[in-house]
Amino acid sequence: MRVPLLDLHGQMAPLRDEILAAVTEVIDSTQYILGPKVERFEKNIAAYCGSGHGIGVASGTDALLAALMALEIGPGDAVLTTPYSFFATMGCILRLGAKPVFADIDPVTYNIDPACMAEVLADDARSGKRIKAIIPVHLYGQCADMGRILALAQEYNLPIVEDAAQAIGALYPMQTGGQTVWQRAGSMGKAGCFSFFPSKNLGGIGDGGLITCNDSELAERLRIIRVHGGAPKYHHGVVGGNFRIDPIQTVVLEVKLARLPEWHKARRRNAANYRRLFAQTDLLKTGEVSLPKAVYEVEGMMVGEGCDYHIYNQFVIRVRDRDGLLRHLINHEIGAEIYYPIPLHRQECLAGFGYDKVLFPEAERAALETLALPIFPELTEAMQCFVVEQISEFYT
Repeated sequence: MRVPLLDLHGQMAPLRDEILAAVTEVIDSTQYILGPKVERFEKNIAAYCGSGHGIGVASGTDALLAALMALEIGPGDAVLTTPYSFFATMGCILRLGAKPVFADIDPVTYNIDPACMAEVLADDARSGKRIKAIIPVHLYGQCADMGRILALAQEYNLPIVEDAAQAIGALYPMQTGGQTVWQRAGSMGKAGCFSFFPSKNLGGIGDGGLITCNDSELAERLRIIRVHGGAPKYHHGVVGGNFRIDPIQTVVLEVKLARLPEWHKARRRNAANYRRLFAQTDLLKTGEVSLPKAVYEVEGMMVGEGCDYHIYNQFVIRVRDRDGLLRHLINHEIGAEIYYPIPLHRQECLAGFGYDKVLFPEAERAALETLALPIFPELTEAMQCFVVEQISEFYT
């Protein structure tokens, strides 16, 4: 049996006619740059994310870059983030001449650890306050611990840019006035950054991204930055870039947005199936395999719409002999992927920054032990049974 890591054919087939009609409408309109279809999408996606404003951009990377530009991050500044994420998180900091500063991750969620952040921020305050912003990453579809992170940001008067590229729709239980208020990823910081890369839970037919925020002045600044800093046209008070999202991407994404709650539910169902199937083996008892944990799950809450405490952009397990297992799965035509094999502080482009002498043990351990299994909504139970059978075969 062949089991791909991701198969978009099953998702796209029932949407084909609707998507073609929407794309054809854009083509016939000849409005190919921004315009009313982009504005409608921005409004709808911002509402879904629980934010006041949405600014469509060309990619998730551009979302991060434009957000940092709007906050005037530049040479001499430092930005606190995680060492365990996709390169774009760090790359945008470097492109602006700033320095990434890392805090280690929580070994359970793989998100940045607020306790480690507190230590880094205290050290920075003692040495001259170079950190000017914080970028937590909501990795694999589960929010970082934003309550504690927001408290640190308030203590040190720092803006938060949420990297929510893998977490659109994910919920976090914010404690407010003794009550729990569930807030969506991207709505809690100064700005939230999303990617619509095709492999994401909400993916386009190419690159695309979004910035969310609740600050009207920041939203307007971001809209100016995405068009080369021109406001009005040909008058440039700031330096921006060509960061616009295409109308064709927004109409495709609108078609898909209506199905997103259903797809989230299917991913949670598949995660529950994996848990049940692995529980029927000895792999969890022997410690050969550890499963991802939905840390904000409420006991007794049904797996239905509105339970998006984890949206499983990836289903990442921790295993013994990860590389051997990966080879075994590939040999049996099962798609699997390592997210991420090299922590950011070990990347070659940081040579000379001094990180070769700094250890982030949990990030480094995760890079050696974790493996993502197929979790896409159209995954069948038979496919999942085959995946677990092959993992059991490898260890026995």
